Amino acid sequence: MSTATDTKRKAPAGERVADWADGRLGIYGLAKANMRKIFPDHWSFMLGEIALYSFIIIILTGVYLTLFFHPSMNEVVYHGSYEPLQGIRMSEAYASTLHISFDVRGGLLVRQIHHWGALIFLAAMFVHMMRVFFTGAFRKPREVNWLFGFLLFVLGMFTGFTGYSLPDDLLSGTGVRFMQGAVLSVPVVGTYLSMFLFGGEFPGVDFVARFYSVHILLLPGIMLGLVVAHLILVFYHKHTQFAGPGKTNKNVVGMPLLPVYMAKAGGFFFLVFGVIAIVSAIASINPIWALGPYRVDQVSTGAQPDWYMGFSEGLIRVMPGWEINLWGHTLVLGVFIPLMVFPLVLVVIAVYPFLESWVTRDKREHHILDRPRNVPTRTAFGVAWITWYFVLLVGGGNDVWATHFHLSINAITWFVRIAFFVAPVIAFIVTKRICLGLQRRDRDKVLHGRESGIIKRLPHGEFVEIHEPLSPGQLHTLTAHEQYQPAEIGPAVDENGVRRKVSPVEKLRVKLSKGYYGEDGQIAKPTAEEYKEITSGHGHH
Repeated sequence: MSTATDTKRKAPAGERVADWADGRLGIYGLAKANMRKIFPDHWSFMLGEIALYSFIIIILTGVYLTLFFHPSMNEVVYHGSYEPLQGIRMSEAYASTLHISFDVRGGLLVRQIHHWGALIFLAAMFVHMMRVFFTGAFRKPREVNWLFGFLLFVLGMFTGFTGYSLPDDLLSGTGVRFMQGAVLSVPVVGTYLSMFLFGGEFPGVDFVARFYSVHILLLPGIMLGLVVAHLILVFYHKHTQFAGPGKTNKNVVGMPLLPVYMAKAGGFFFLVFGVIAIVSAIASINPIWALGPYRVDQVSTGAQPDWYMGFSEGLIRVMPGWEINLWGHTLVLGVFIPLMVFPLVLVVIAVYPFLESWVTRDKREHHILDRPRNVPTRTAFGVAWITWYFVLLVGGGNDVWATHFHLSINAITWFVRIAFFVAPVIAFIVTKRICLGLQRRDRDKVLHGRESGIIKRLPHGEFVEIHEPLSPGQLHTLTAHEQYQPAEIGPAVDENGVRRKVSPVEKLRVKLSKGYYGEDGQIAKPTAEEYKEITSGHGHH
């Protein structure tokens, strides 16, 4: 019997498979470089995770629903489980949705999770984008990622619209009719666009099938590509972080991806999934059986789109019904003008990072976030936009406000028309003043310390409050932000006495810069000399 050791022992099958894959895909090297990537630990970063997890839930539930839904406008007579609609003529799309709701095991719950997931996805996207906006996380080098996020939000809106239009119930049919009327208001090409979407006169026989293809293939495919690109850029650019001790533009302070962050992210995914499932099981949404199939001669009070499309409807509802008749053609300005305002406002939000970069002429990379109070003008713009959005949301639901609060629908409409112009201005002014007040408070805390609430009587009888000095970490957080100096046009003549030509664009940039960073735009940070003078005992209690 041989006692020689077999030095050529075969590796386990799993190890051989791993070596084979690594030799062709480079998985080990990729994992080694990225699995220990650091993620900052701050609650606001969870907003983006909620959006991501909701998107995954939408995809999973959507795949299940496609197995049972029939995207057809062919008419059938209903003979299903829901007795009140027995013998009613309806489209196959509506009948199959009833079948999913009442006859497919878990079908109604999955439908509810899919719809609630879409609402929460867009809500999380909205709040996440506002967090990015208010903290300045869109600055170089993340402008492209901001555009990716903006496109995700807009595509999510239209994906949601095509999704809740598929059942062909009375509510969704009313929304599609509303959209078709807006499309028809576009001069010259409106009728062609309508025929292209519906394959004939509204509602046509093809629109559900066409919306279905767009809803499950085109838009989700683009969104999935944008999500992947967004996450790749997040990895490539590294995470932003709030100012604090040890945090610079060249490092990230936080937890490694493996094992800490992945464990927390995995648990958070199931928490989001659980919350959406509980909400879906408790709160009914879009009960199509109570509404009935769509009929062109019927519409119900309180027919509202999902919240993310409400402000576009508000634009059209509060716009006066202006019309112009030219050469035998009618231009419906009451619909066309809001239809043009809607994308213009979205475009302004999309290009804002480039606008601010142009005003500041700052070409540096930024990985430290701003506190919203330290950028009052930007914060005020954001709050004004949100205020404008919610004013239009009220306009989009003017009939609901009127019926629930016993108000005049005309009074609500006129209120929205006035608030459309006034409310954002008031919100801008108030927000800016609040931010400047918070800056003054921070300045006082740096120079005089934190109010302790302890009152002390001095030997000569004066009562003073004891202020506790801030820790070095707190001082760093309150003073780490940068403050830009407003731009100047410069002398009217050059060194040769020749009058300089200043373009209108440059004059506009200087005016905007002064509006952002002038005396009324920020409170000067305390200097080191001021701090030393105060803390040395002169005027400090």
